[in-house]
Amino acid sequence: MKRTTFIITISSTALALTTMAAFANARGPDFSTLDADGNGEVTMEEMQASAQGRFEQADTDGDGFLSQAELEAHSKARAADRAERMISRMDKNDDGKLSPDEMTHRRNPERFFKRMDKDNNGSISEAEFEEARAKMKERGHRRKSKN
Repeated sequence: MKRTTFIITISSTALALTTMAAFANARGPDFSTLDADGNGEVTMEEMQASAQGRFEQADTDGDGFLSQAELEAHSKARAADRAERMISRMDKNDDGKLSPDEMTHRRNPERFFKRMDKDNNGSISEAEFEEARAKMKERGHRRKSKN
C-alpha cells in the first residue's frame, strides 16, 4: 500500500511539474490550449485539467495509475515528437537526416568556450564549467520569471 501511495505521489508531482514547465516553456501548450473556456484567462482549474488530460493520455490502460511501461512509452512518444521537430527545423537539405554541420547551433561555440575559459588558458576547469552552468541556470530562471 505504501508503495502504491508513493508511486501515485511521485506521478502526480511529476505531472504537475511538467504542466508548470510546459506552461513556462515556449514549446509547451499555447495559451489558447490552456484557456479551455476561451475567456482570455487561464485559471488554476484549467491548468489542472490540462495536467489531468496529459495524465489520462499517458495512462493507456485507464486504470488511474502510471506504470513504468506507460511512463516509458509516453516519454518515447514525446522524444519522437521532439526529434521530428528538430529535424524539420534544422534539416537544411531536406534529406530527413542531420549532418554535423546542420546540427551546429546558432551560437558561436568558440565565443561560448572563450567566455567559459575565465583564466584564458585554453581549457575549461571544472570550476569554470560549474560557474558557467550556474550562470546559465540563473539566466533561465530570470527569463522564466519575466514571462
